[in-house]
Amino acid sequence: MKHLIILGDGMSDHPIASLGGKTPLQYANTPSLDRIAREGRTGLLVTVPDGFSPGSEVANTAILGYDLNEVYEGRGPLEAASIGYEMGPDDMAIRCNIVTLGENGEITNHHGGHLTTAEGTELINYLNDRLGDERVKFIPGIQYRHLLVIKGGNKHIACNPPHDHPGEQWKALMVKAENRIAEDAGRMSPEETADLLNSLILRSQELLASQPLNLQRKADGKLQANSIWPWSPGYRPKMRTLQQMYPSVKSGSVISAVDLIKGIGHYAGLKIIEVPGATGLADTNYEGKAAAAIEALRTDDFVFLHLEATDEAGHDGDIGLKIRAIEYLDKRIAEPILRELSTWDEPVRIALLPDHATPVERRIHLAEPVPFAILTPGGDADAVDRYDESACSDGSYGTLHLRQFMETFMKD
Repeated sequence: MKHLIILGDGMSDHPIASLGGKTPLQYANTPSLDRIAREGRTGLLVTVPDGFSPGSEVANTAILGYDLNEVYEGRGPLEAASIGYEMGPDDMAIRCNIVTLGENGEITNHHGGHLTTAEGTELINYLNDRLGDERVKFIPGIQYRHLLVIKGGNKHIACNPPHDHPGEQWKALMVKAENRIAEDAGRMSPEETADLLNSLILRSQELLASQPLNLQRKADGKLQANSIWPWSPGYRPKMRTLQQMYPSVKSGSVISAVDLIKGIGHYAGLKIIEVPGATGLADTNYEGKAAAAIEALRTDDFVFLHLEATDEAGHDGDIGLKIRAIEYLDKRIAEPILRELSTWDEPVRIALLPDHATPVERRIHLAEPVPFAILTPGGDADAVDRYDESACSDGSYGTLHLRQFMETFMKD
């Protein structure tokens, strides 16, 4: 039995009055997602452990069966792994967004006006040339998602993810030291690390204001990418591979446009498959991702297929876009995969779920149970005939917690 996880990031949502009290999942036309639920078994899954924020790095790691109390080191180290930066023993890696700050001091968005990868790379290299030194290094990633490495940095700092604070005053959200945490030997203090990061935020704003790309964006009437925003720091994580955790997994792959998902896959022992045209947005190459998953399943035992577009639509508060992204996932991912796998002699078990909720009317991640469905060829089905938050709450799996999902999914 082979295994495929299809994950729509942030796909879960809340009822919306303009949709007649339905969630985007309930409102969208999703015959293939509904088929997975109808022919399989369903339930709800708690993906965020107590004491952790509902970030994608937390939820996706938990979904894959890891104990966050043992392995969690933040987004920075995961994204470092995905872009090929090998962290040294004294490195602290931290996610570095390029964001848009408004004239009234608010966080306008967490993505700098949806930068392209070429634009984001130009901006982050510009900053590295002017702010980088033996201690500080800016490393380009994808679109607005980049990496900042501080040699000797201390991870015991309080950072605010920008996507959790749209419209709020950014000065009140700057980095603070966690004084209750003992200092790590041989590293800067938490206070020194926080001061350095806050200095870099302020200096980046001065530099980006006159950067040529930003000046051109302003002339074109586009939002300016006018500040960095560092968050989710950590040291190099220590994770067992999925092959070590689940004997049936001899080889596996991860398919995503998002660096942190690739980083989780790297430490989980999965090959990273790059798909041309994969953007992390609603214009991503759905057909390419579906084809890549099918091809990987020909040789691998386990494939993790991640779609980011639903989460980005939630953060933007765009109801119509989130519905379209869900329907694209259904029509352009799930449908061709189900059609192809129905012709195979070797069975492939499919799981469908989000990692967390990103309600469009809240625009932030929420730690609440998410709907999941598991389709086993020739297996039993429950009475649920639709894939959505309400329907799956009546599923035969009930409510699972954290690693129980993988224990259930991988069970022979």
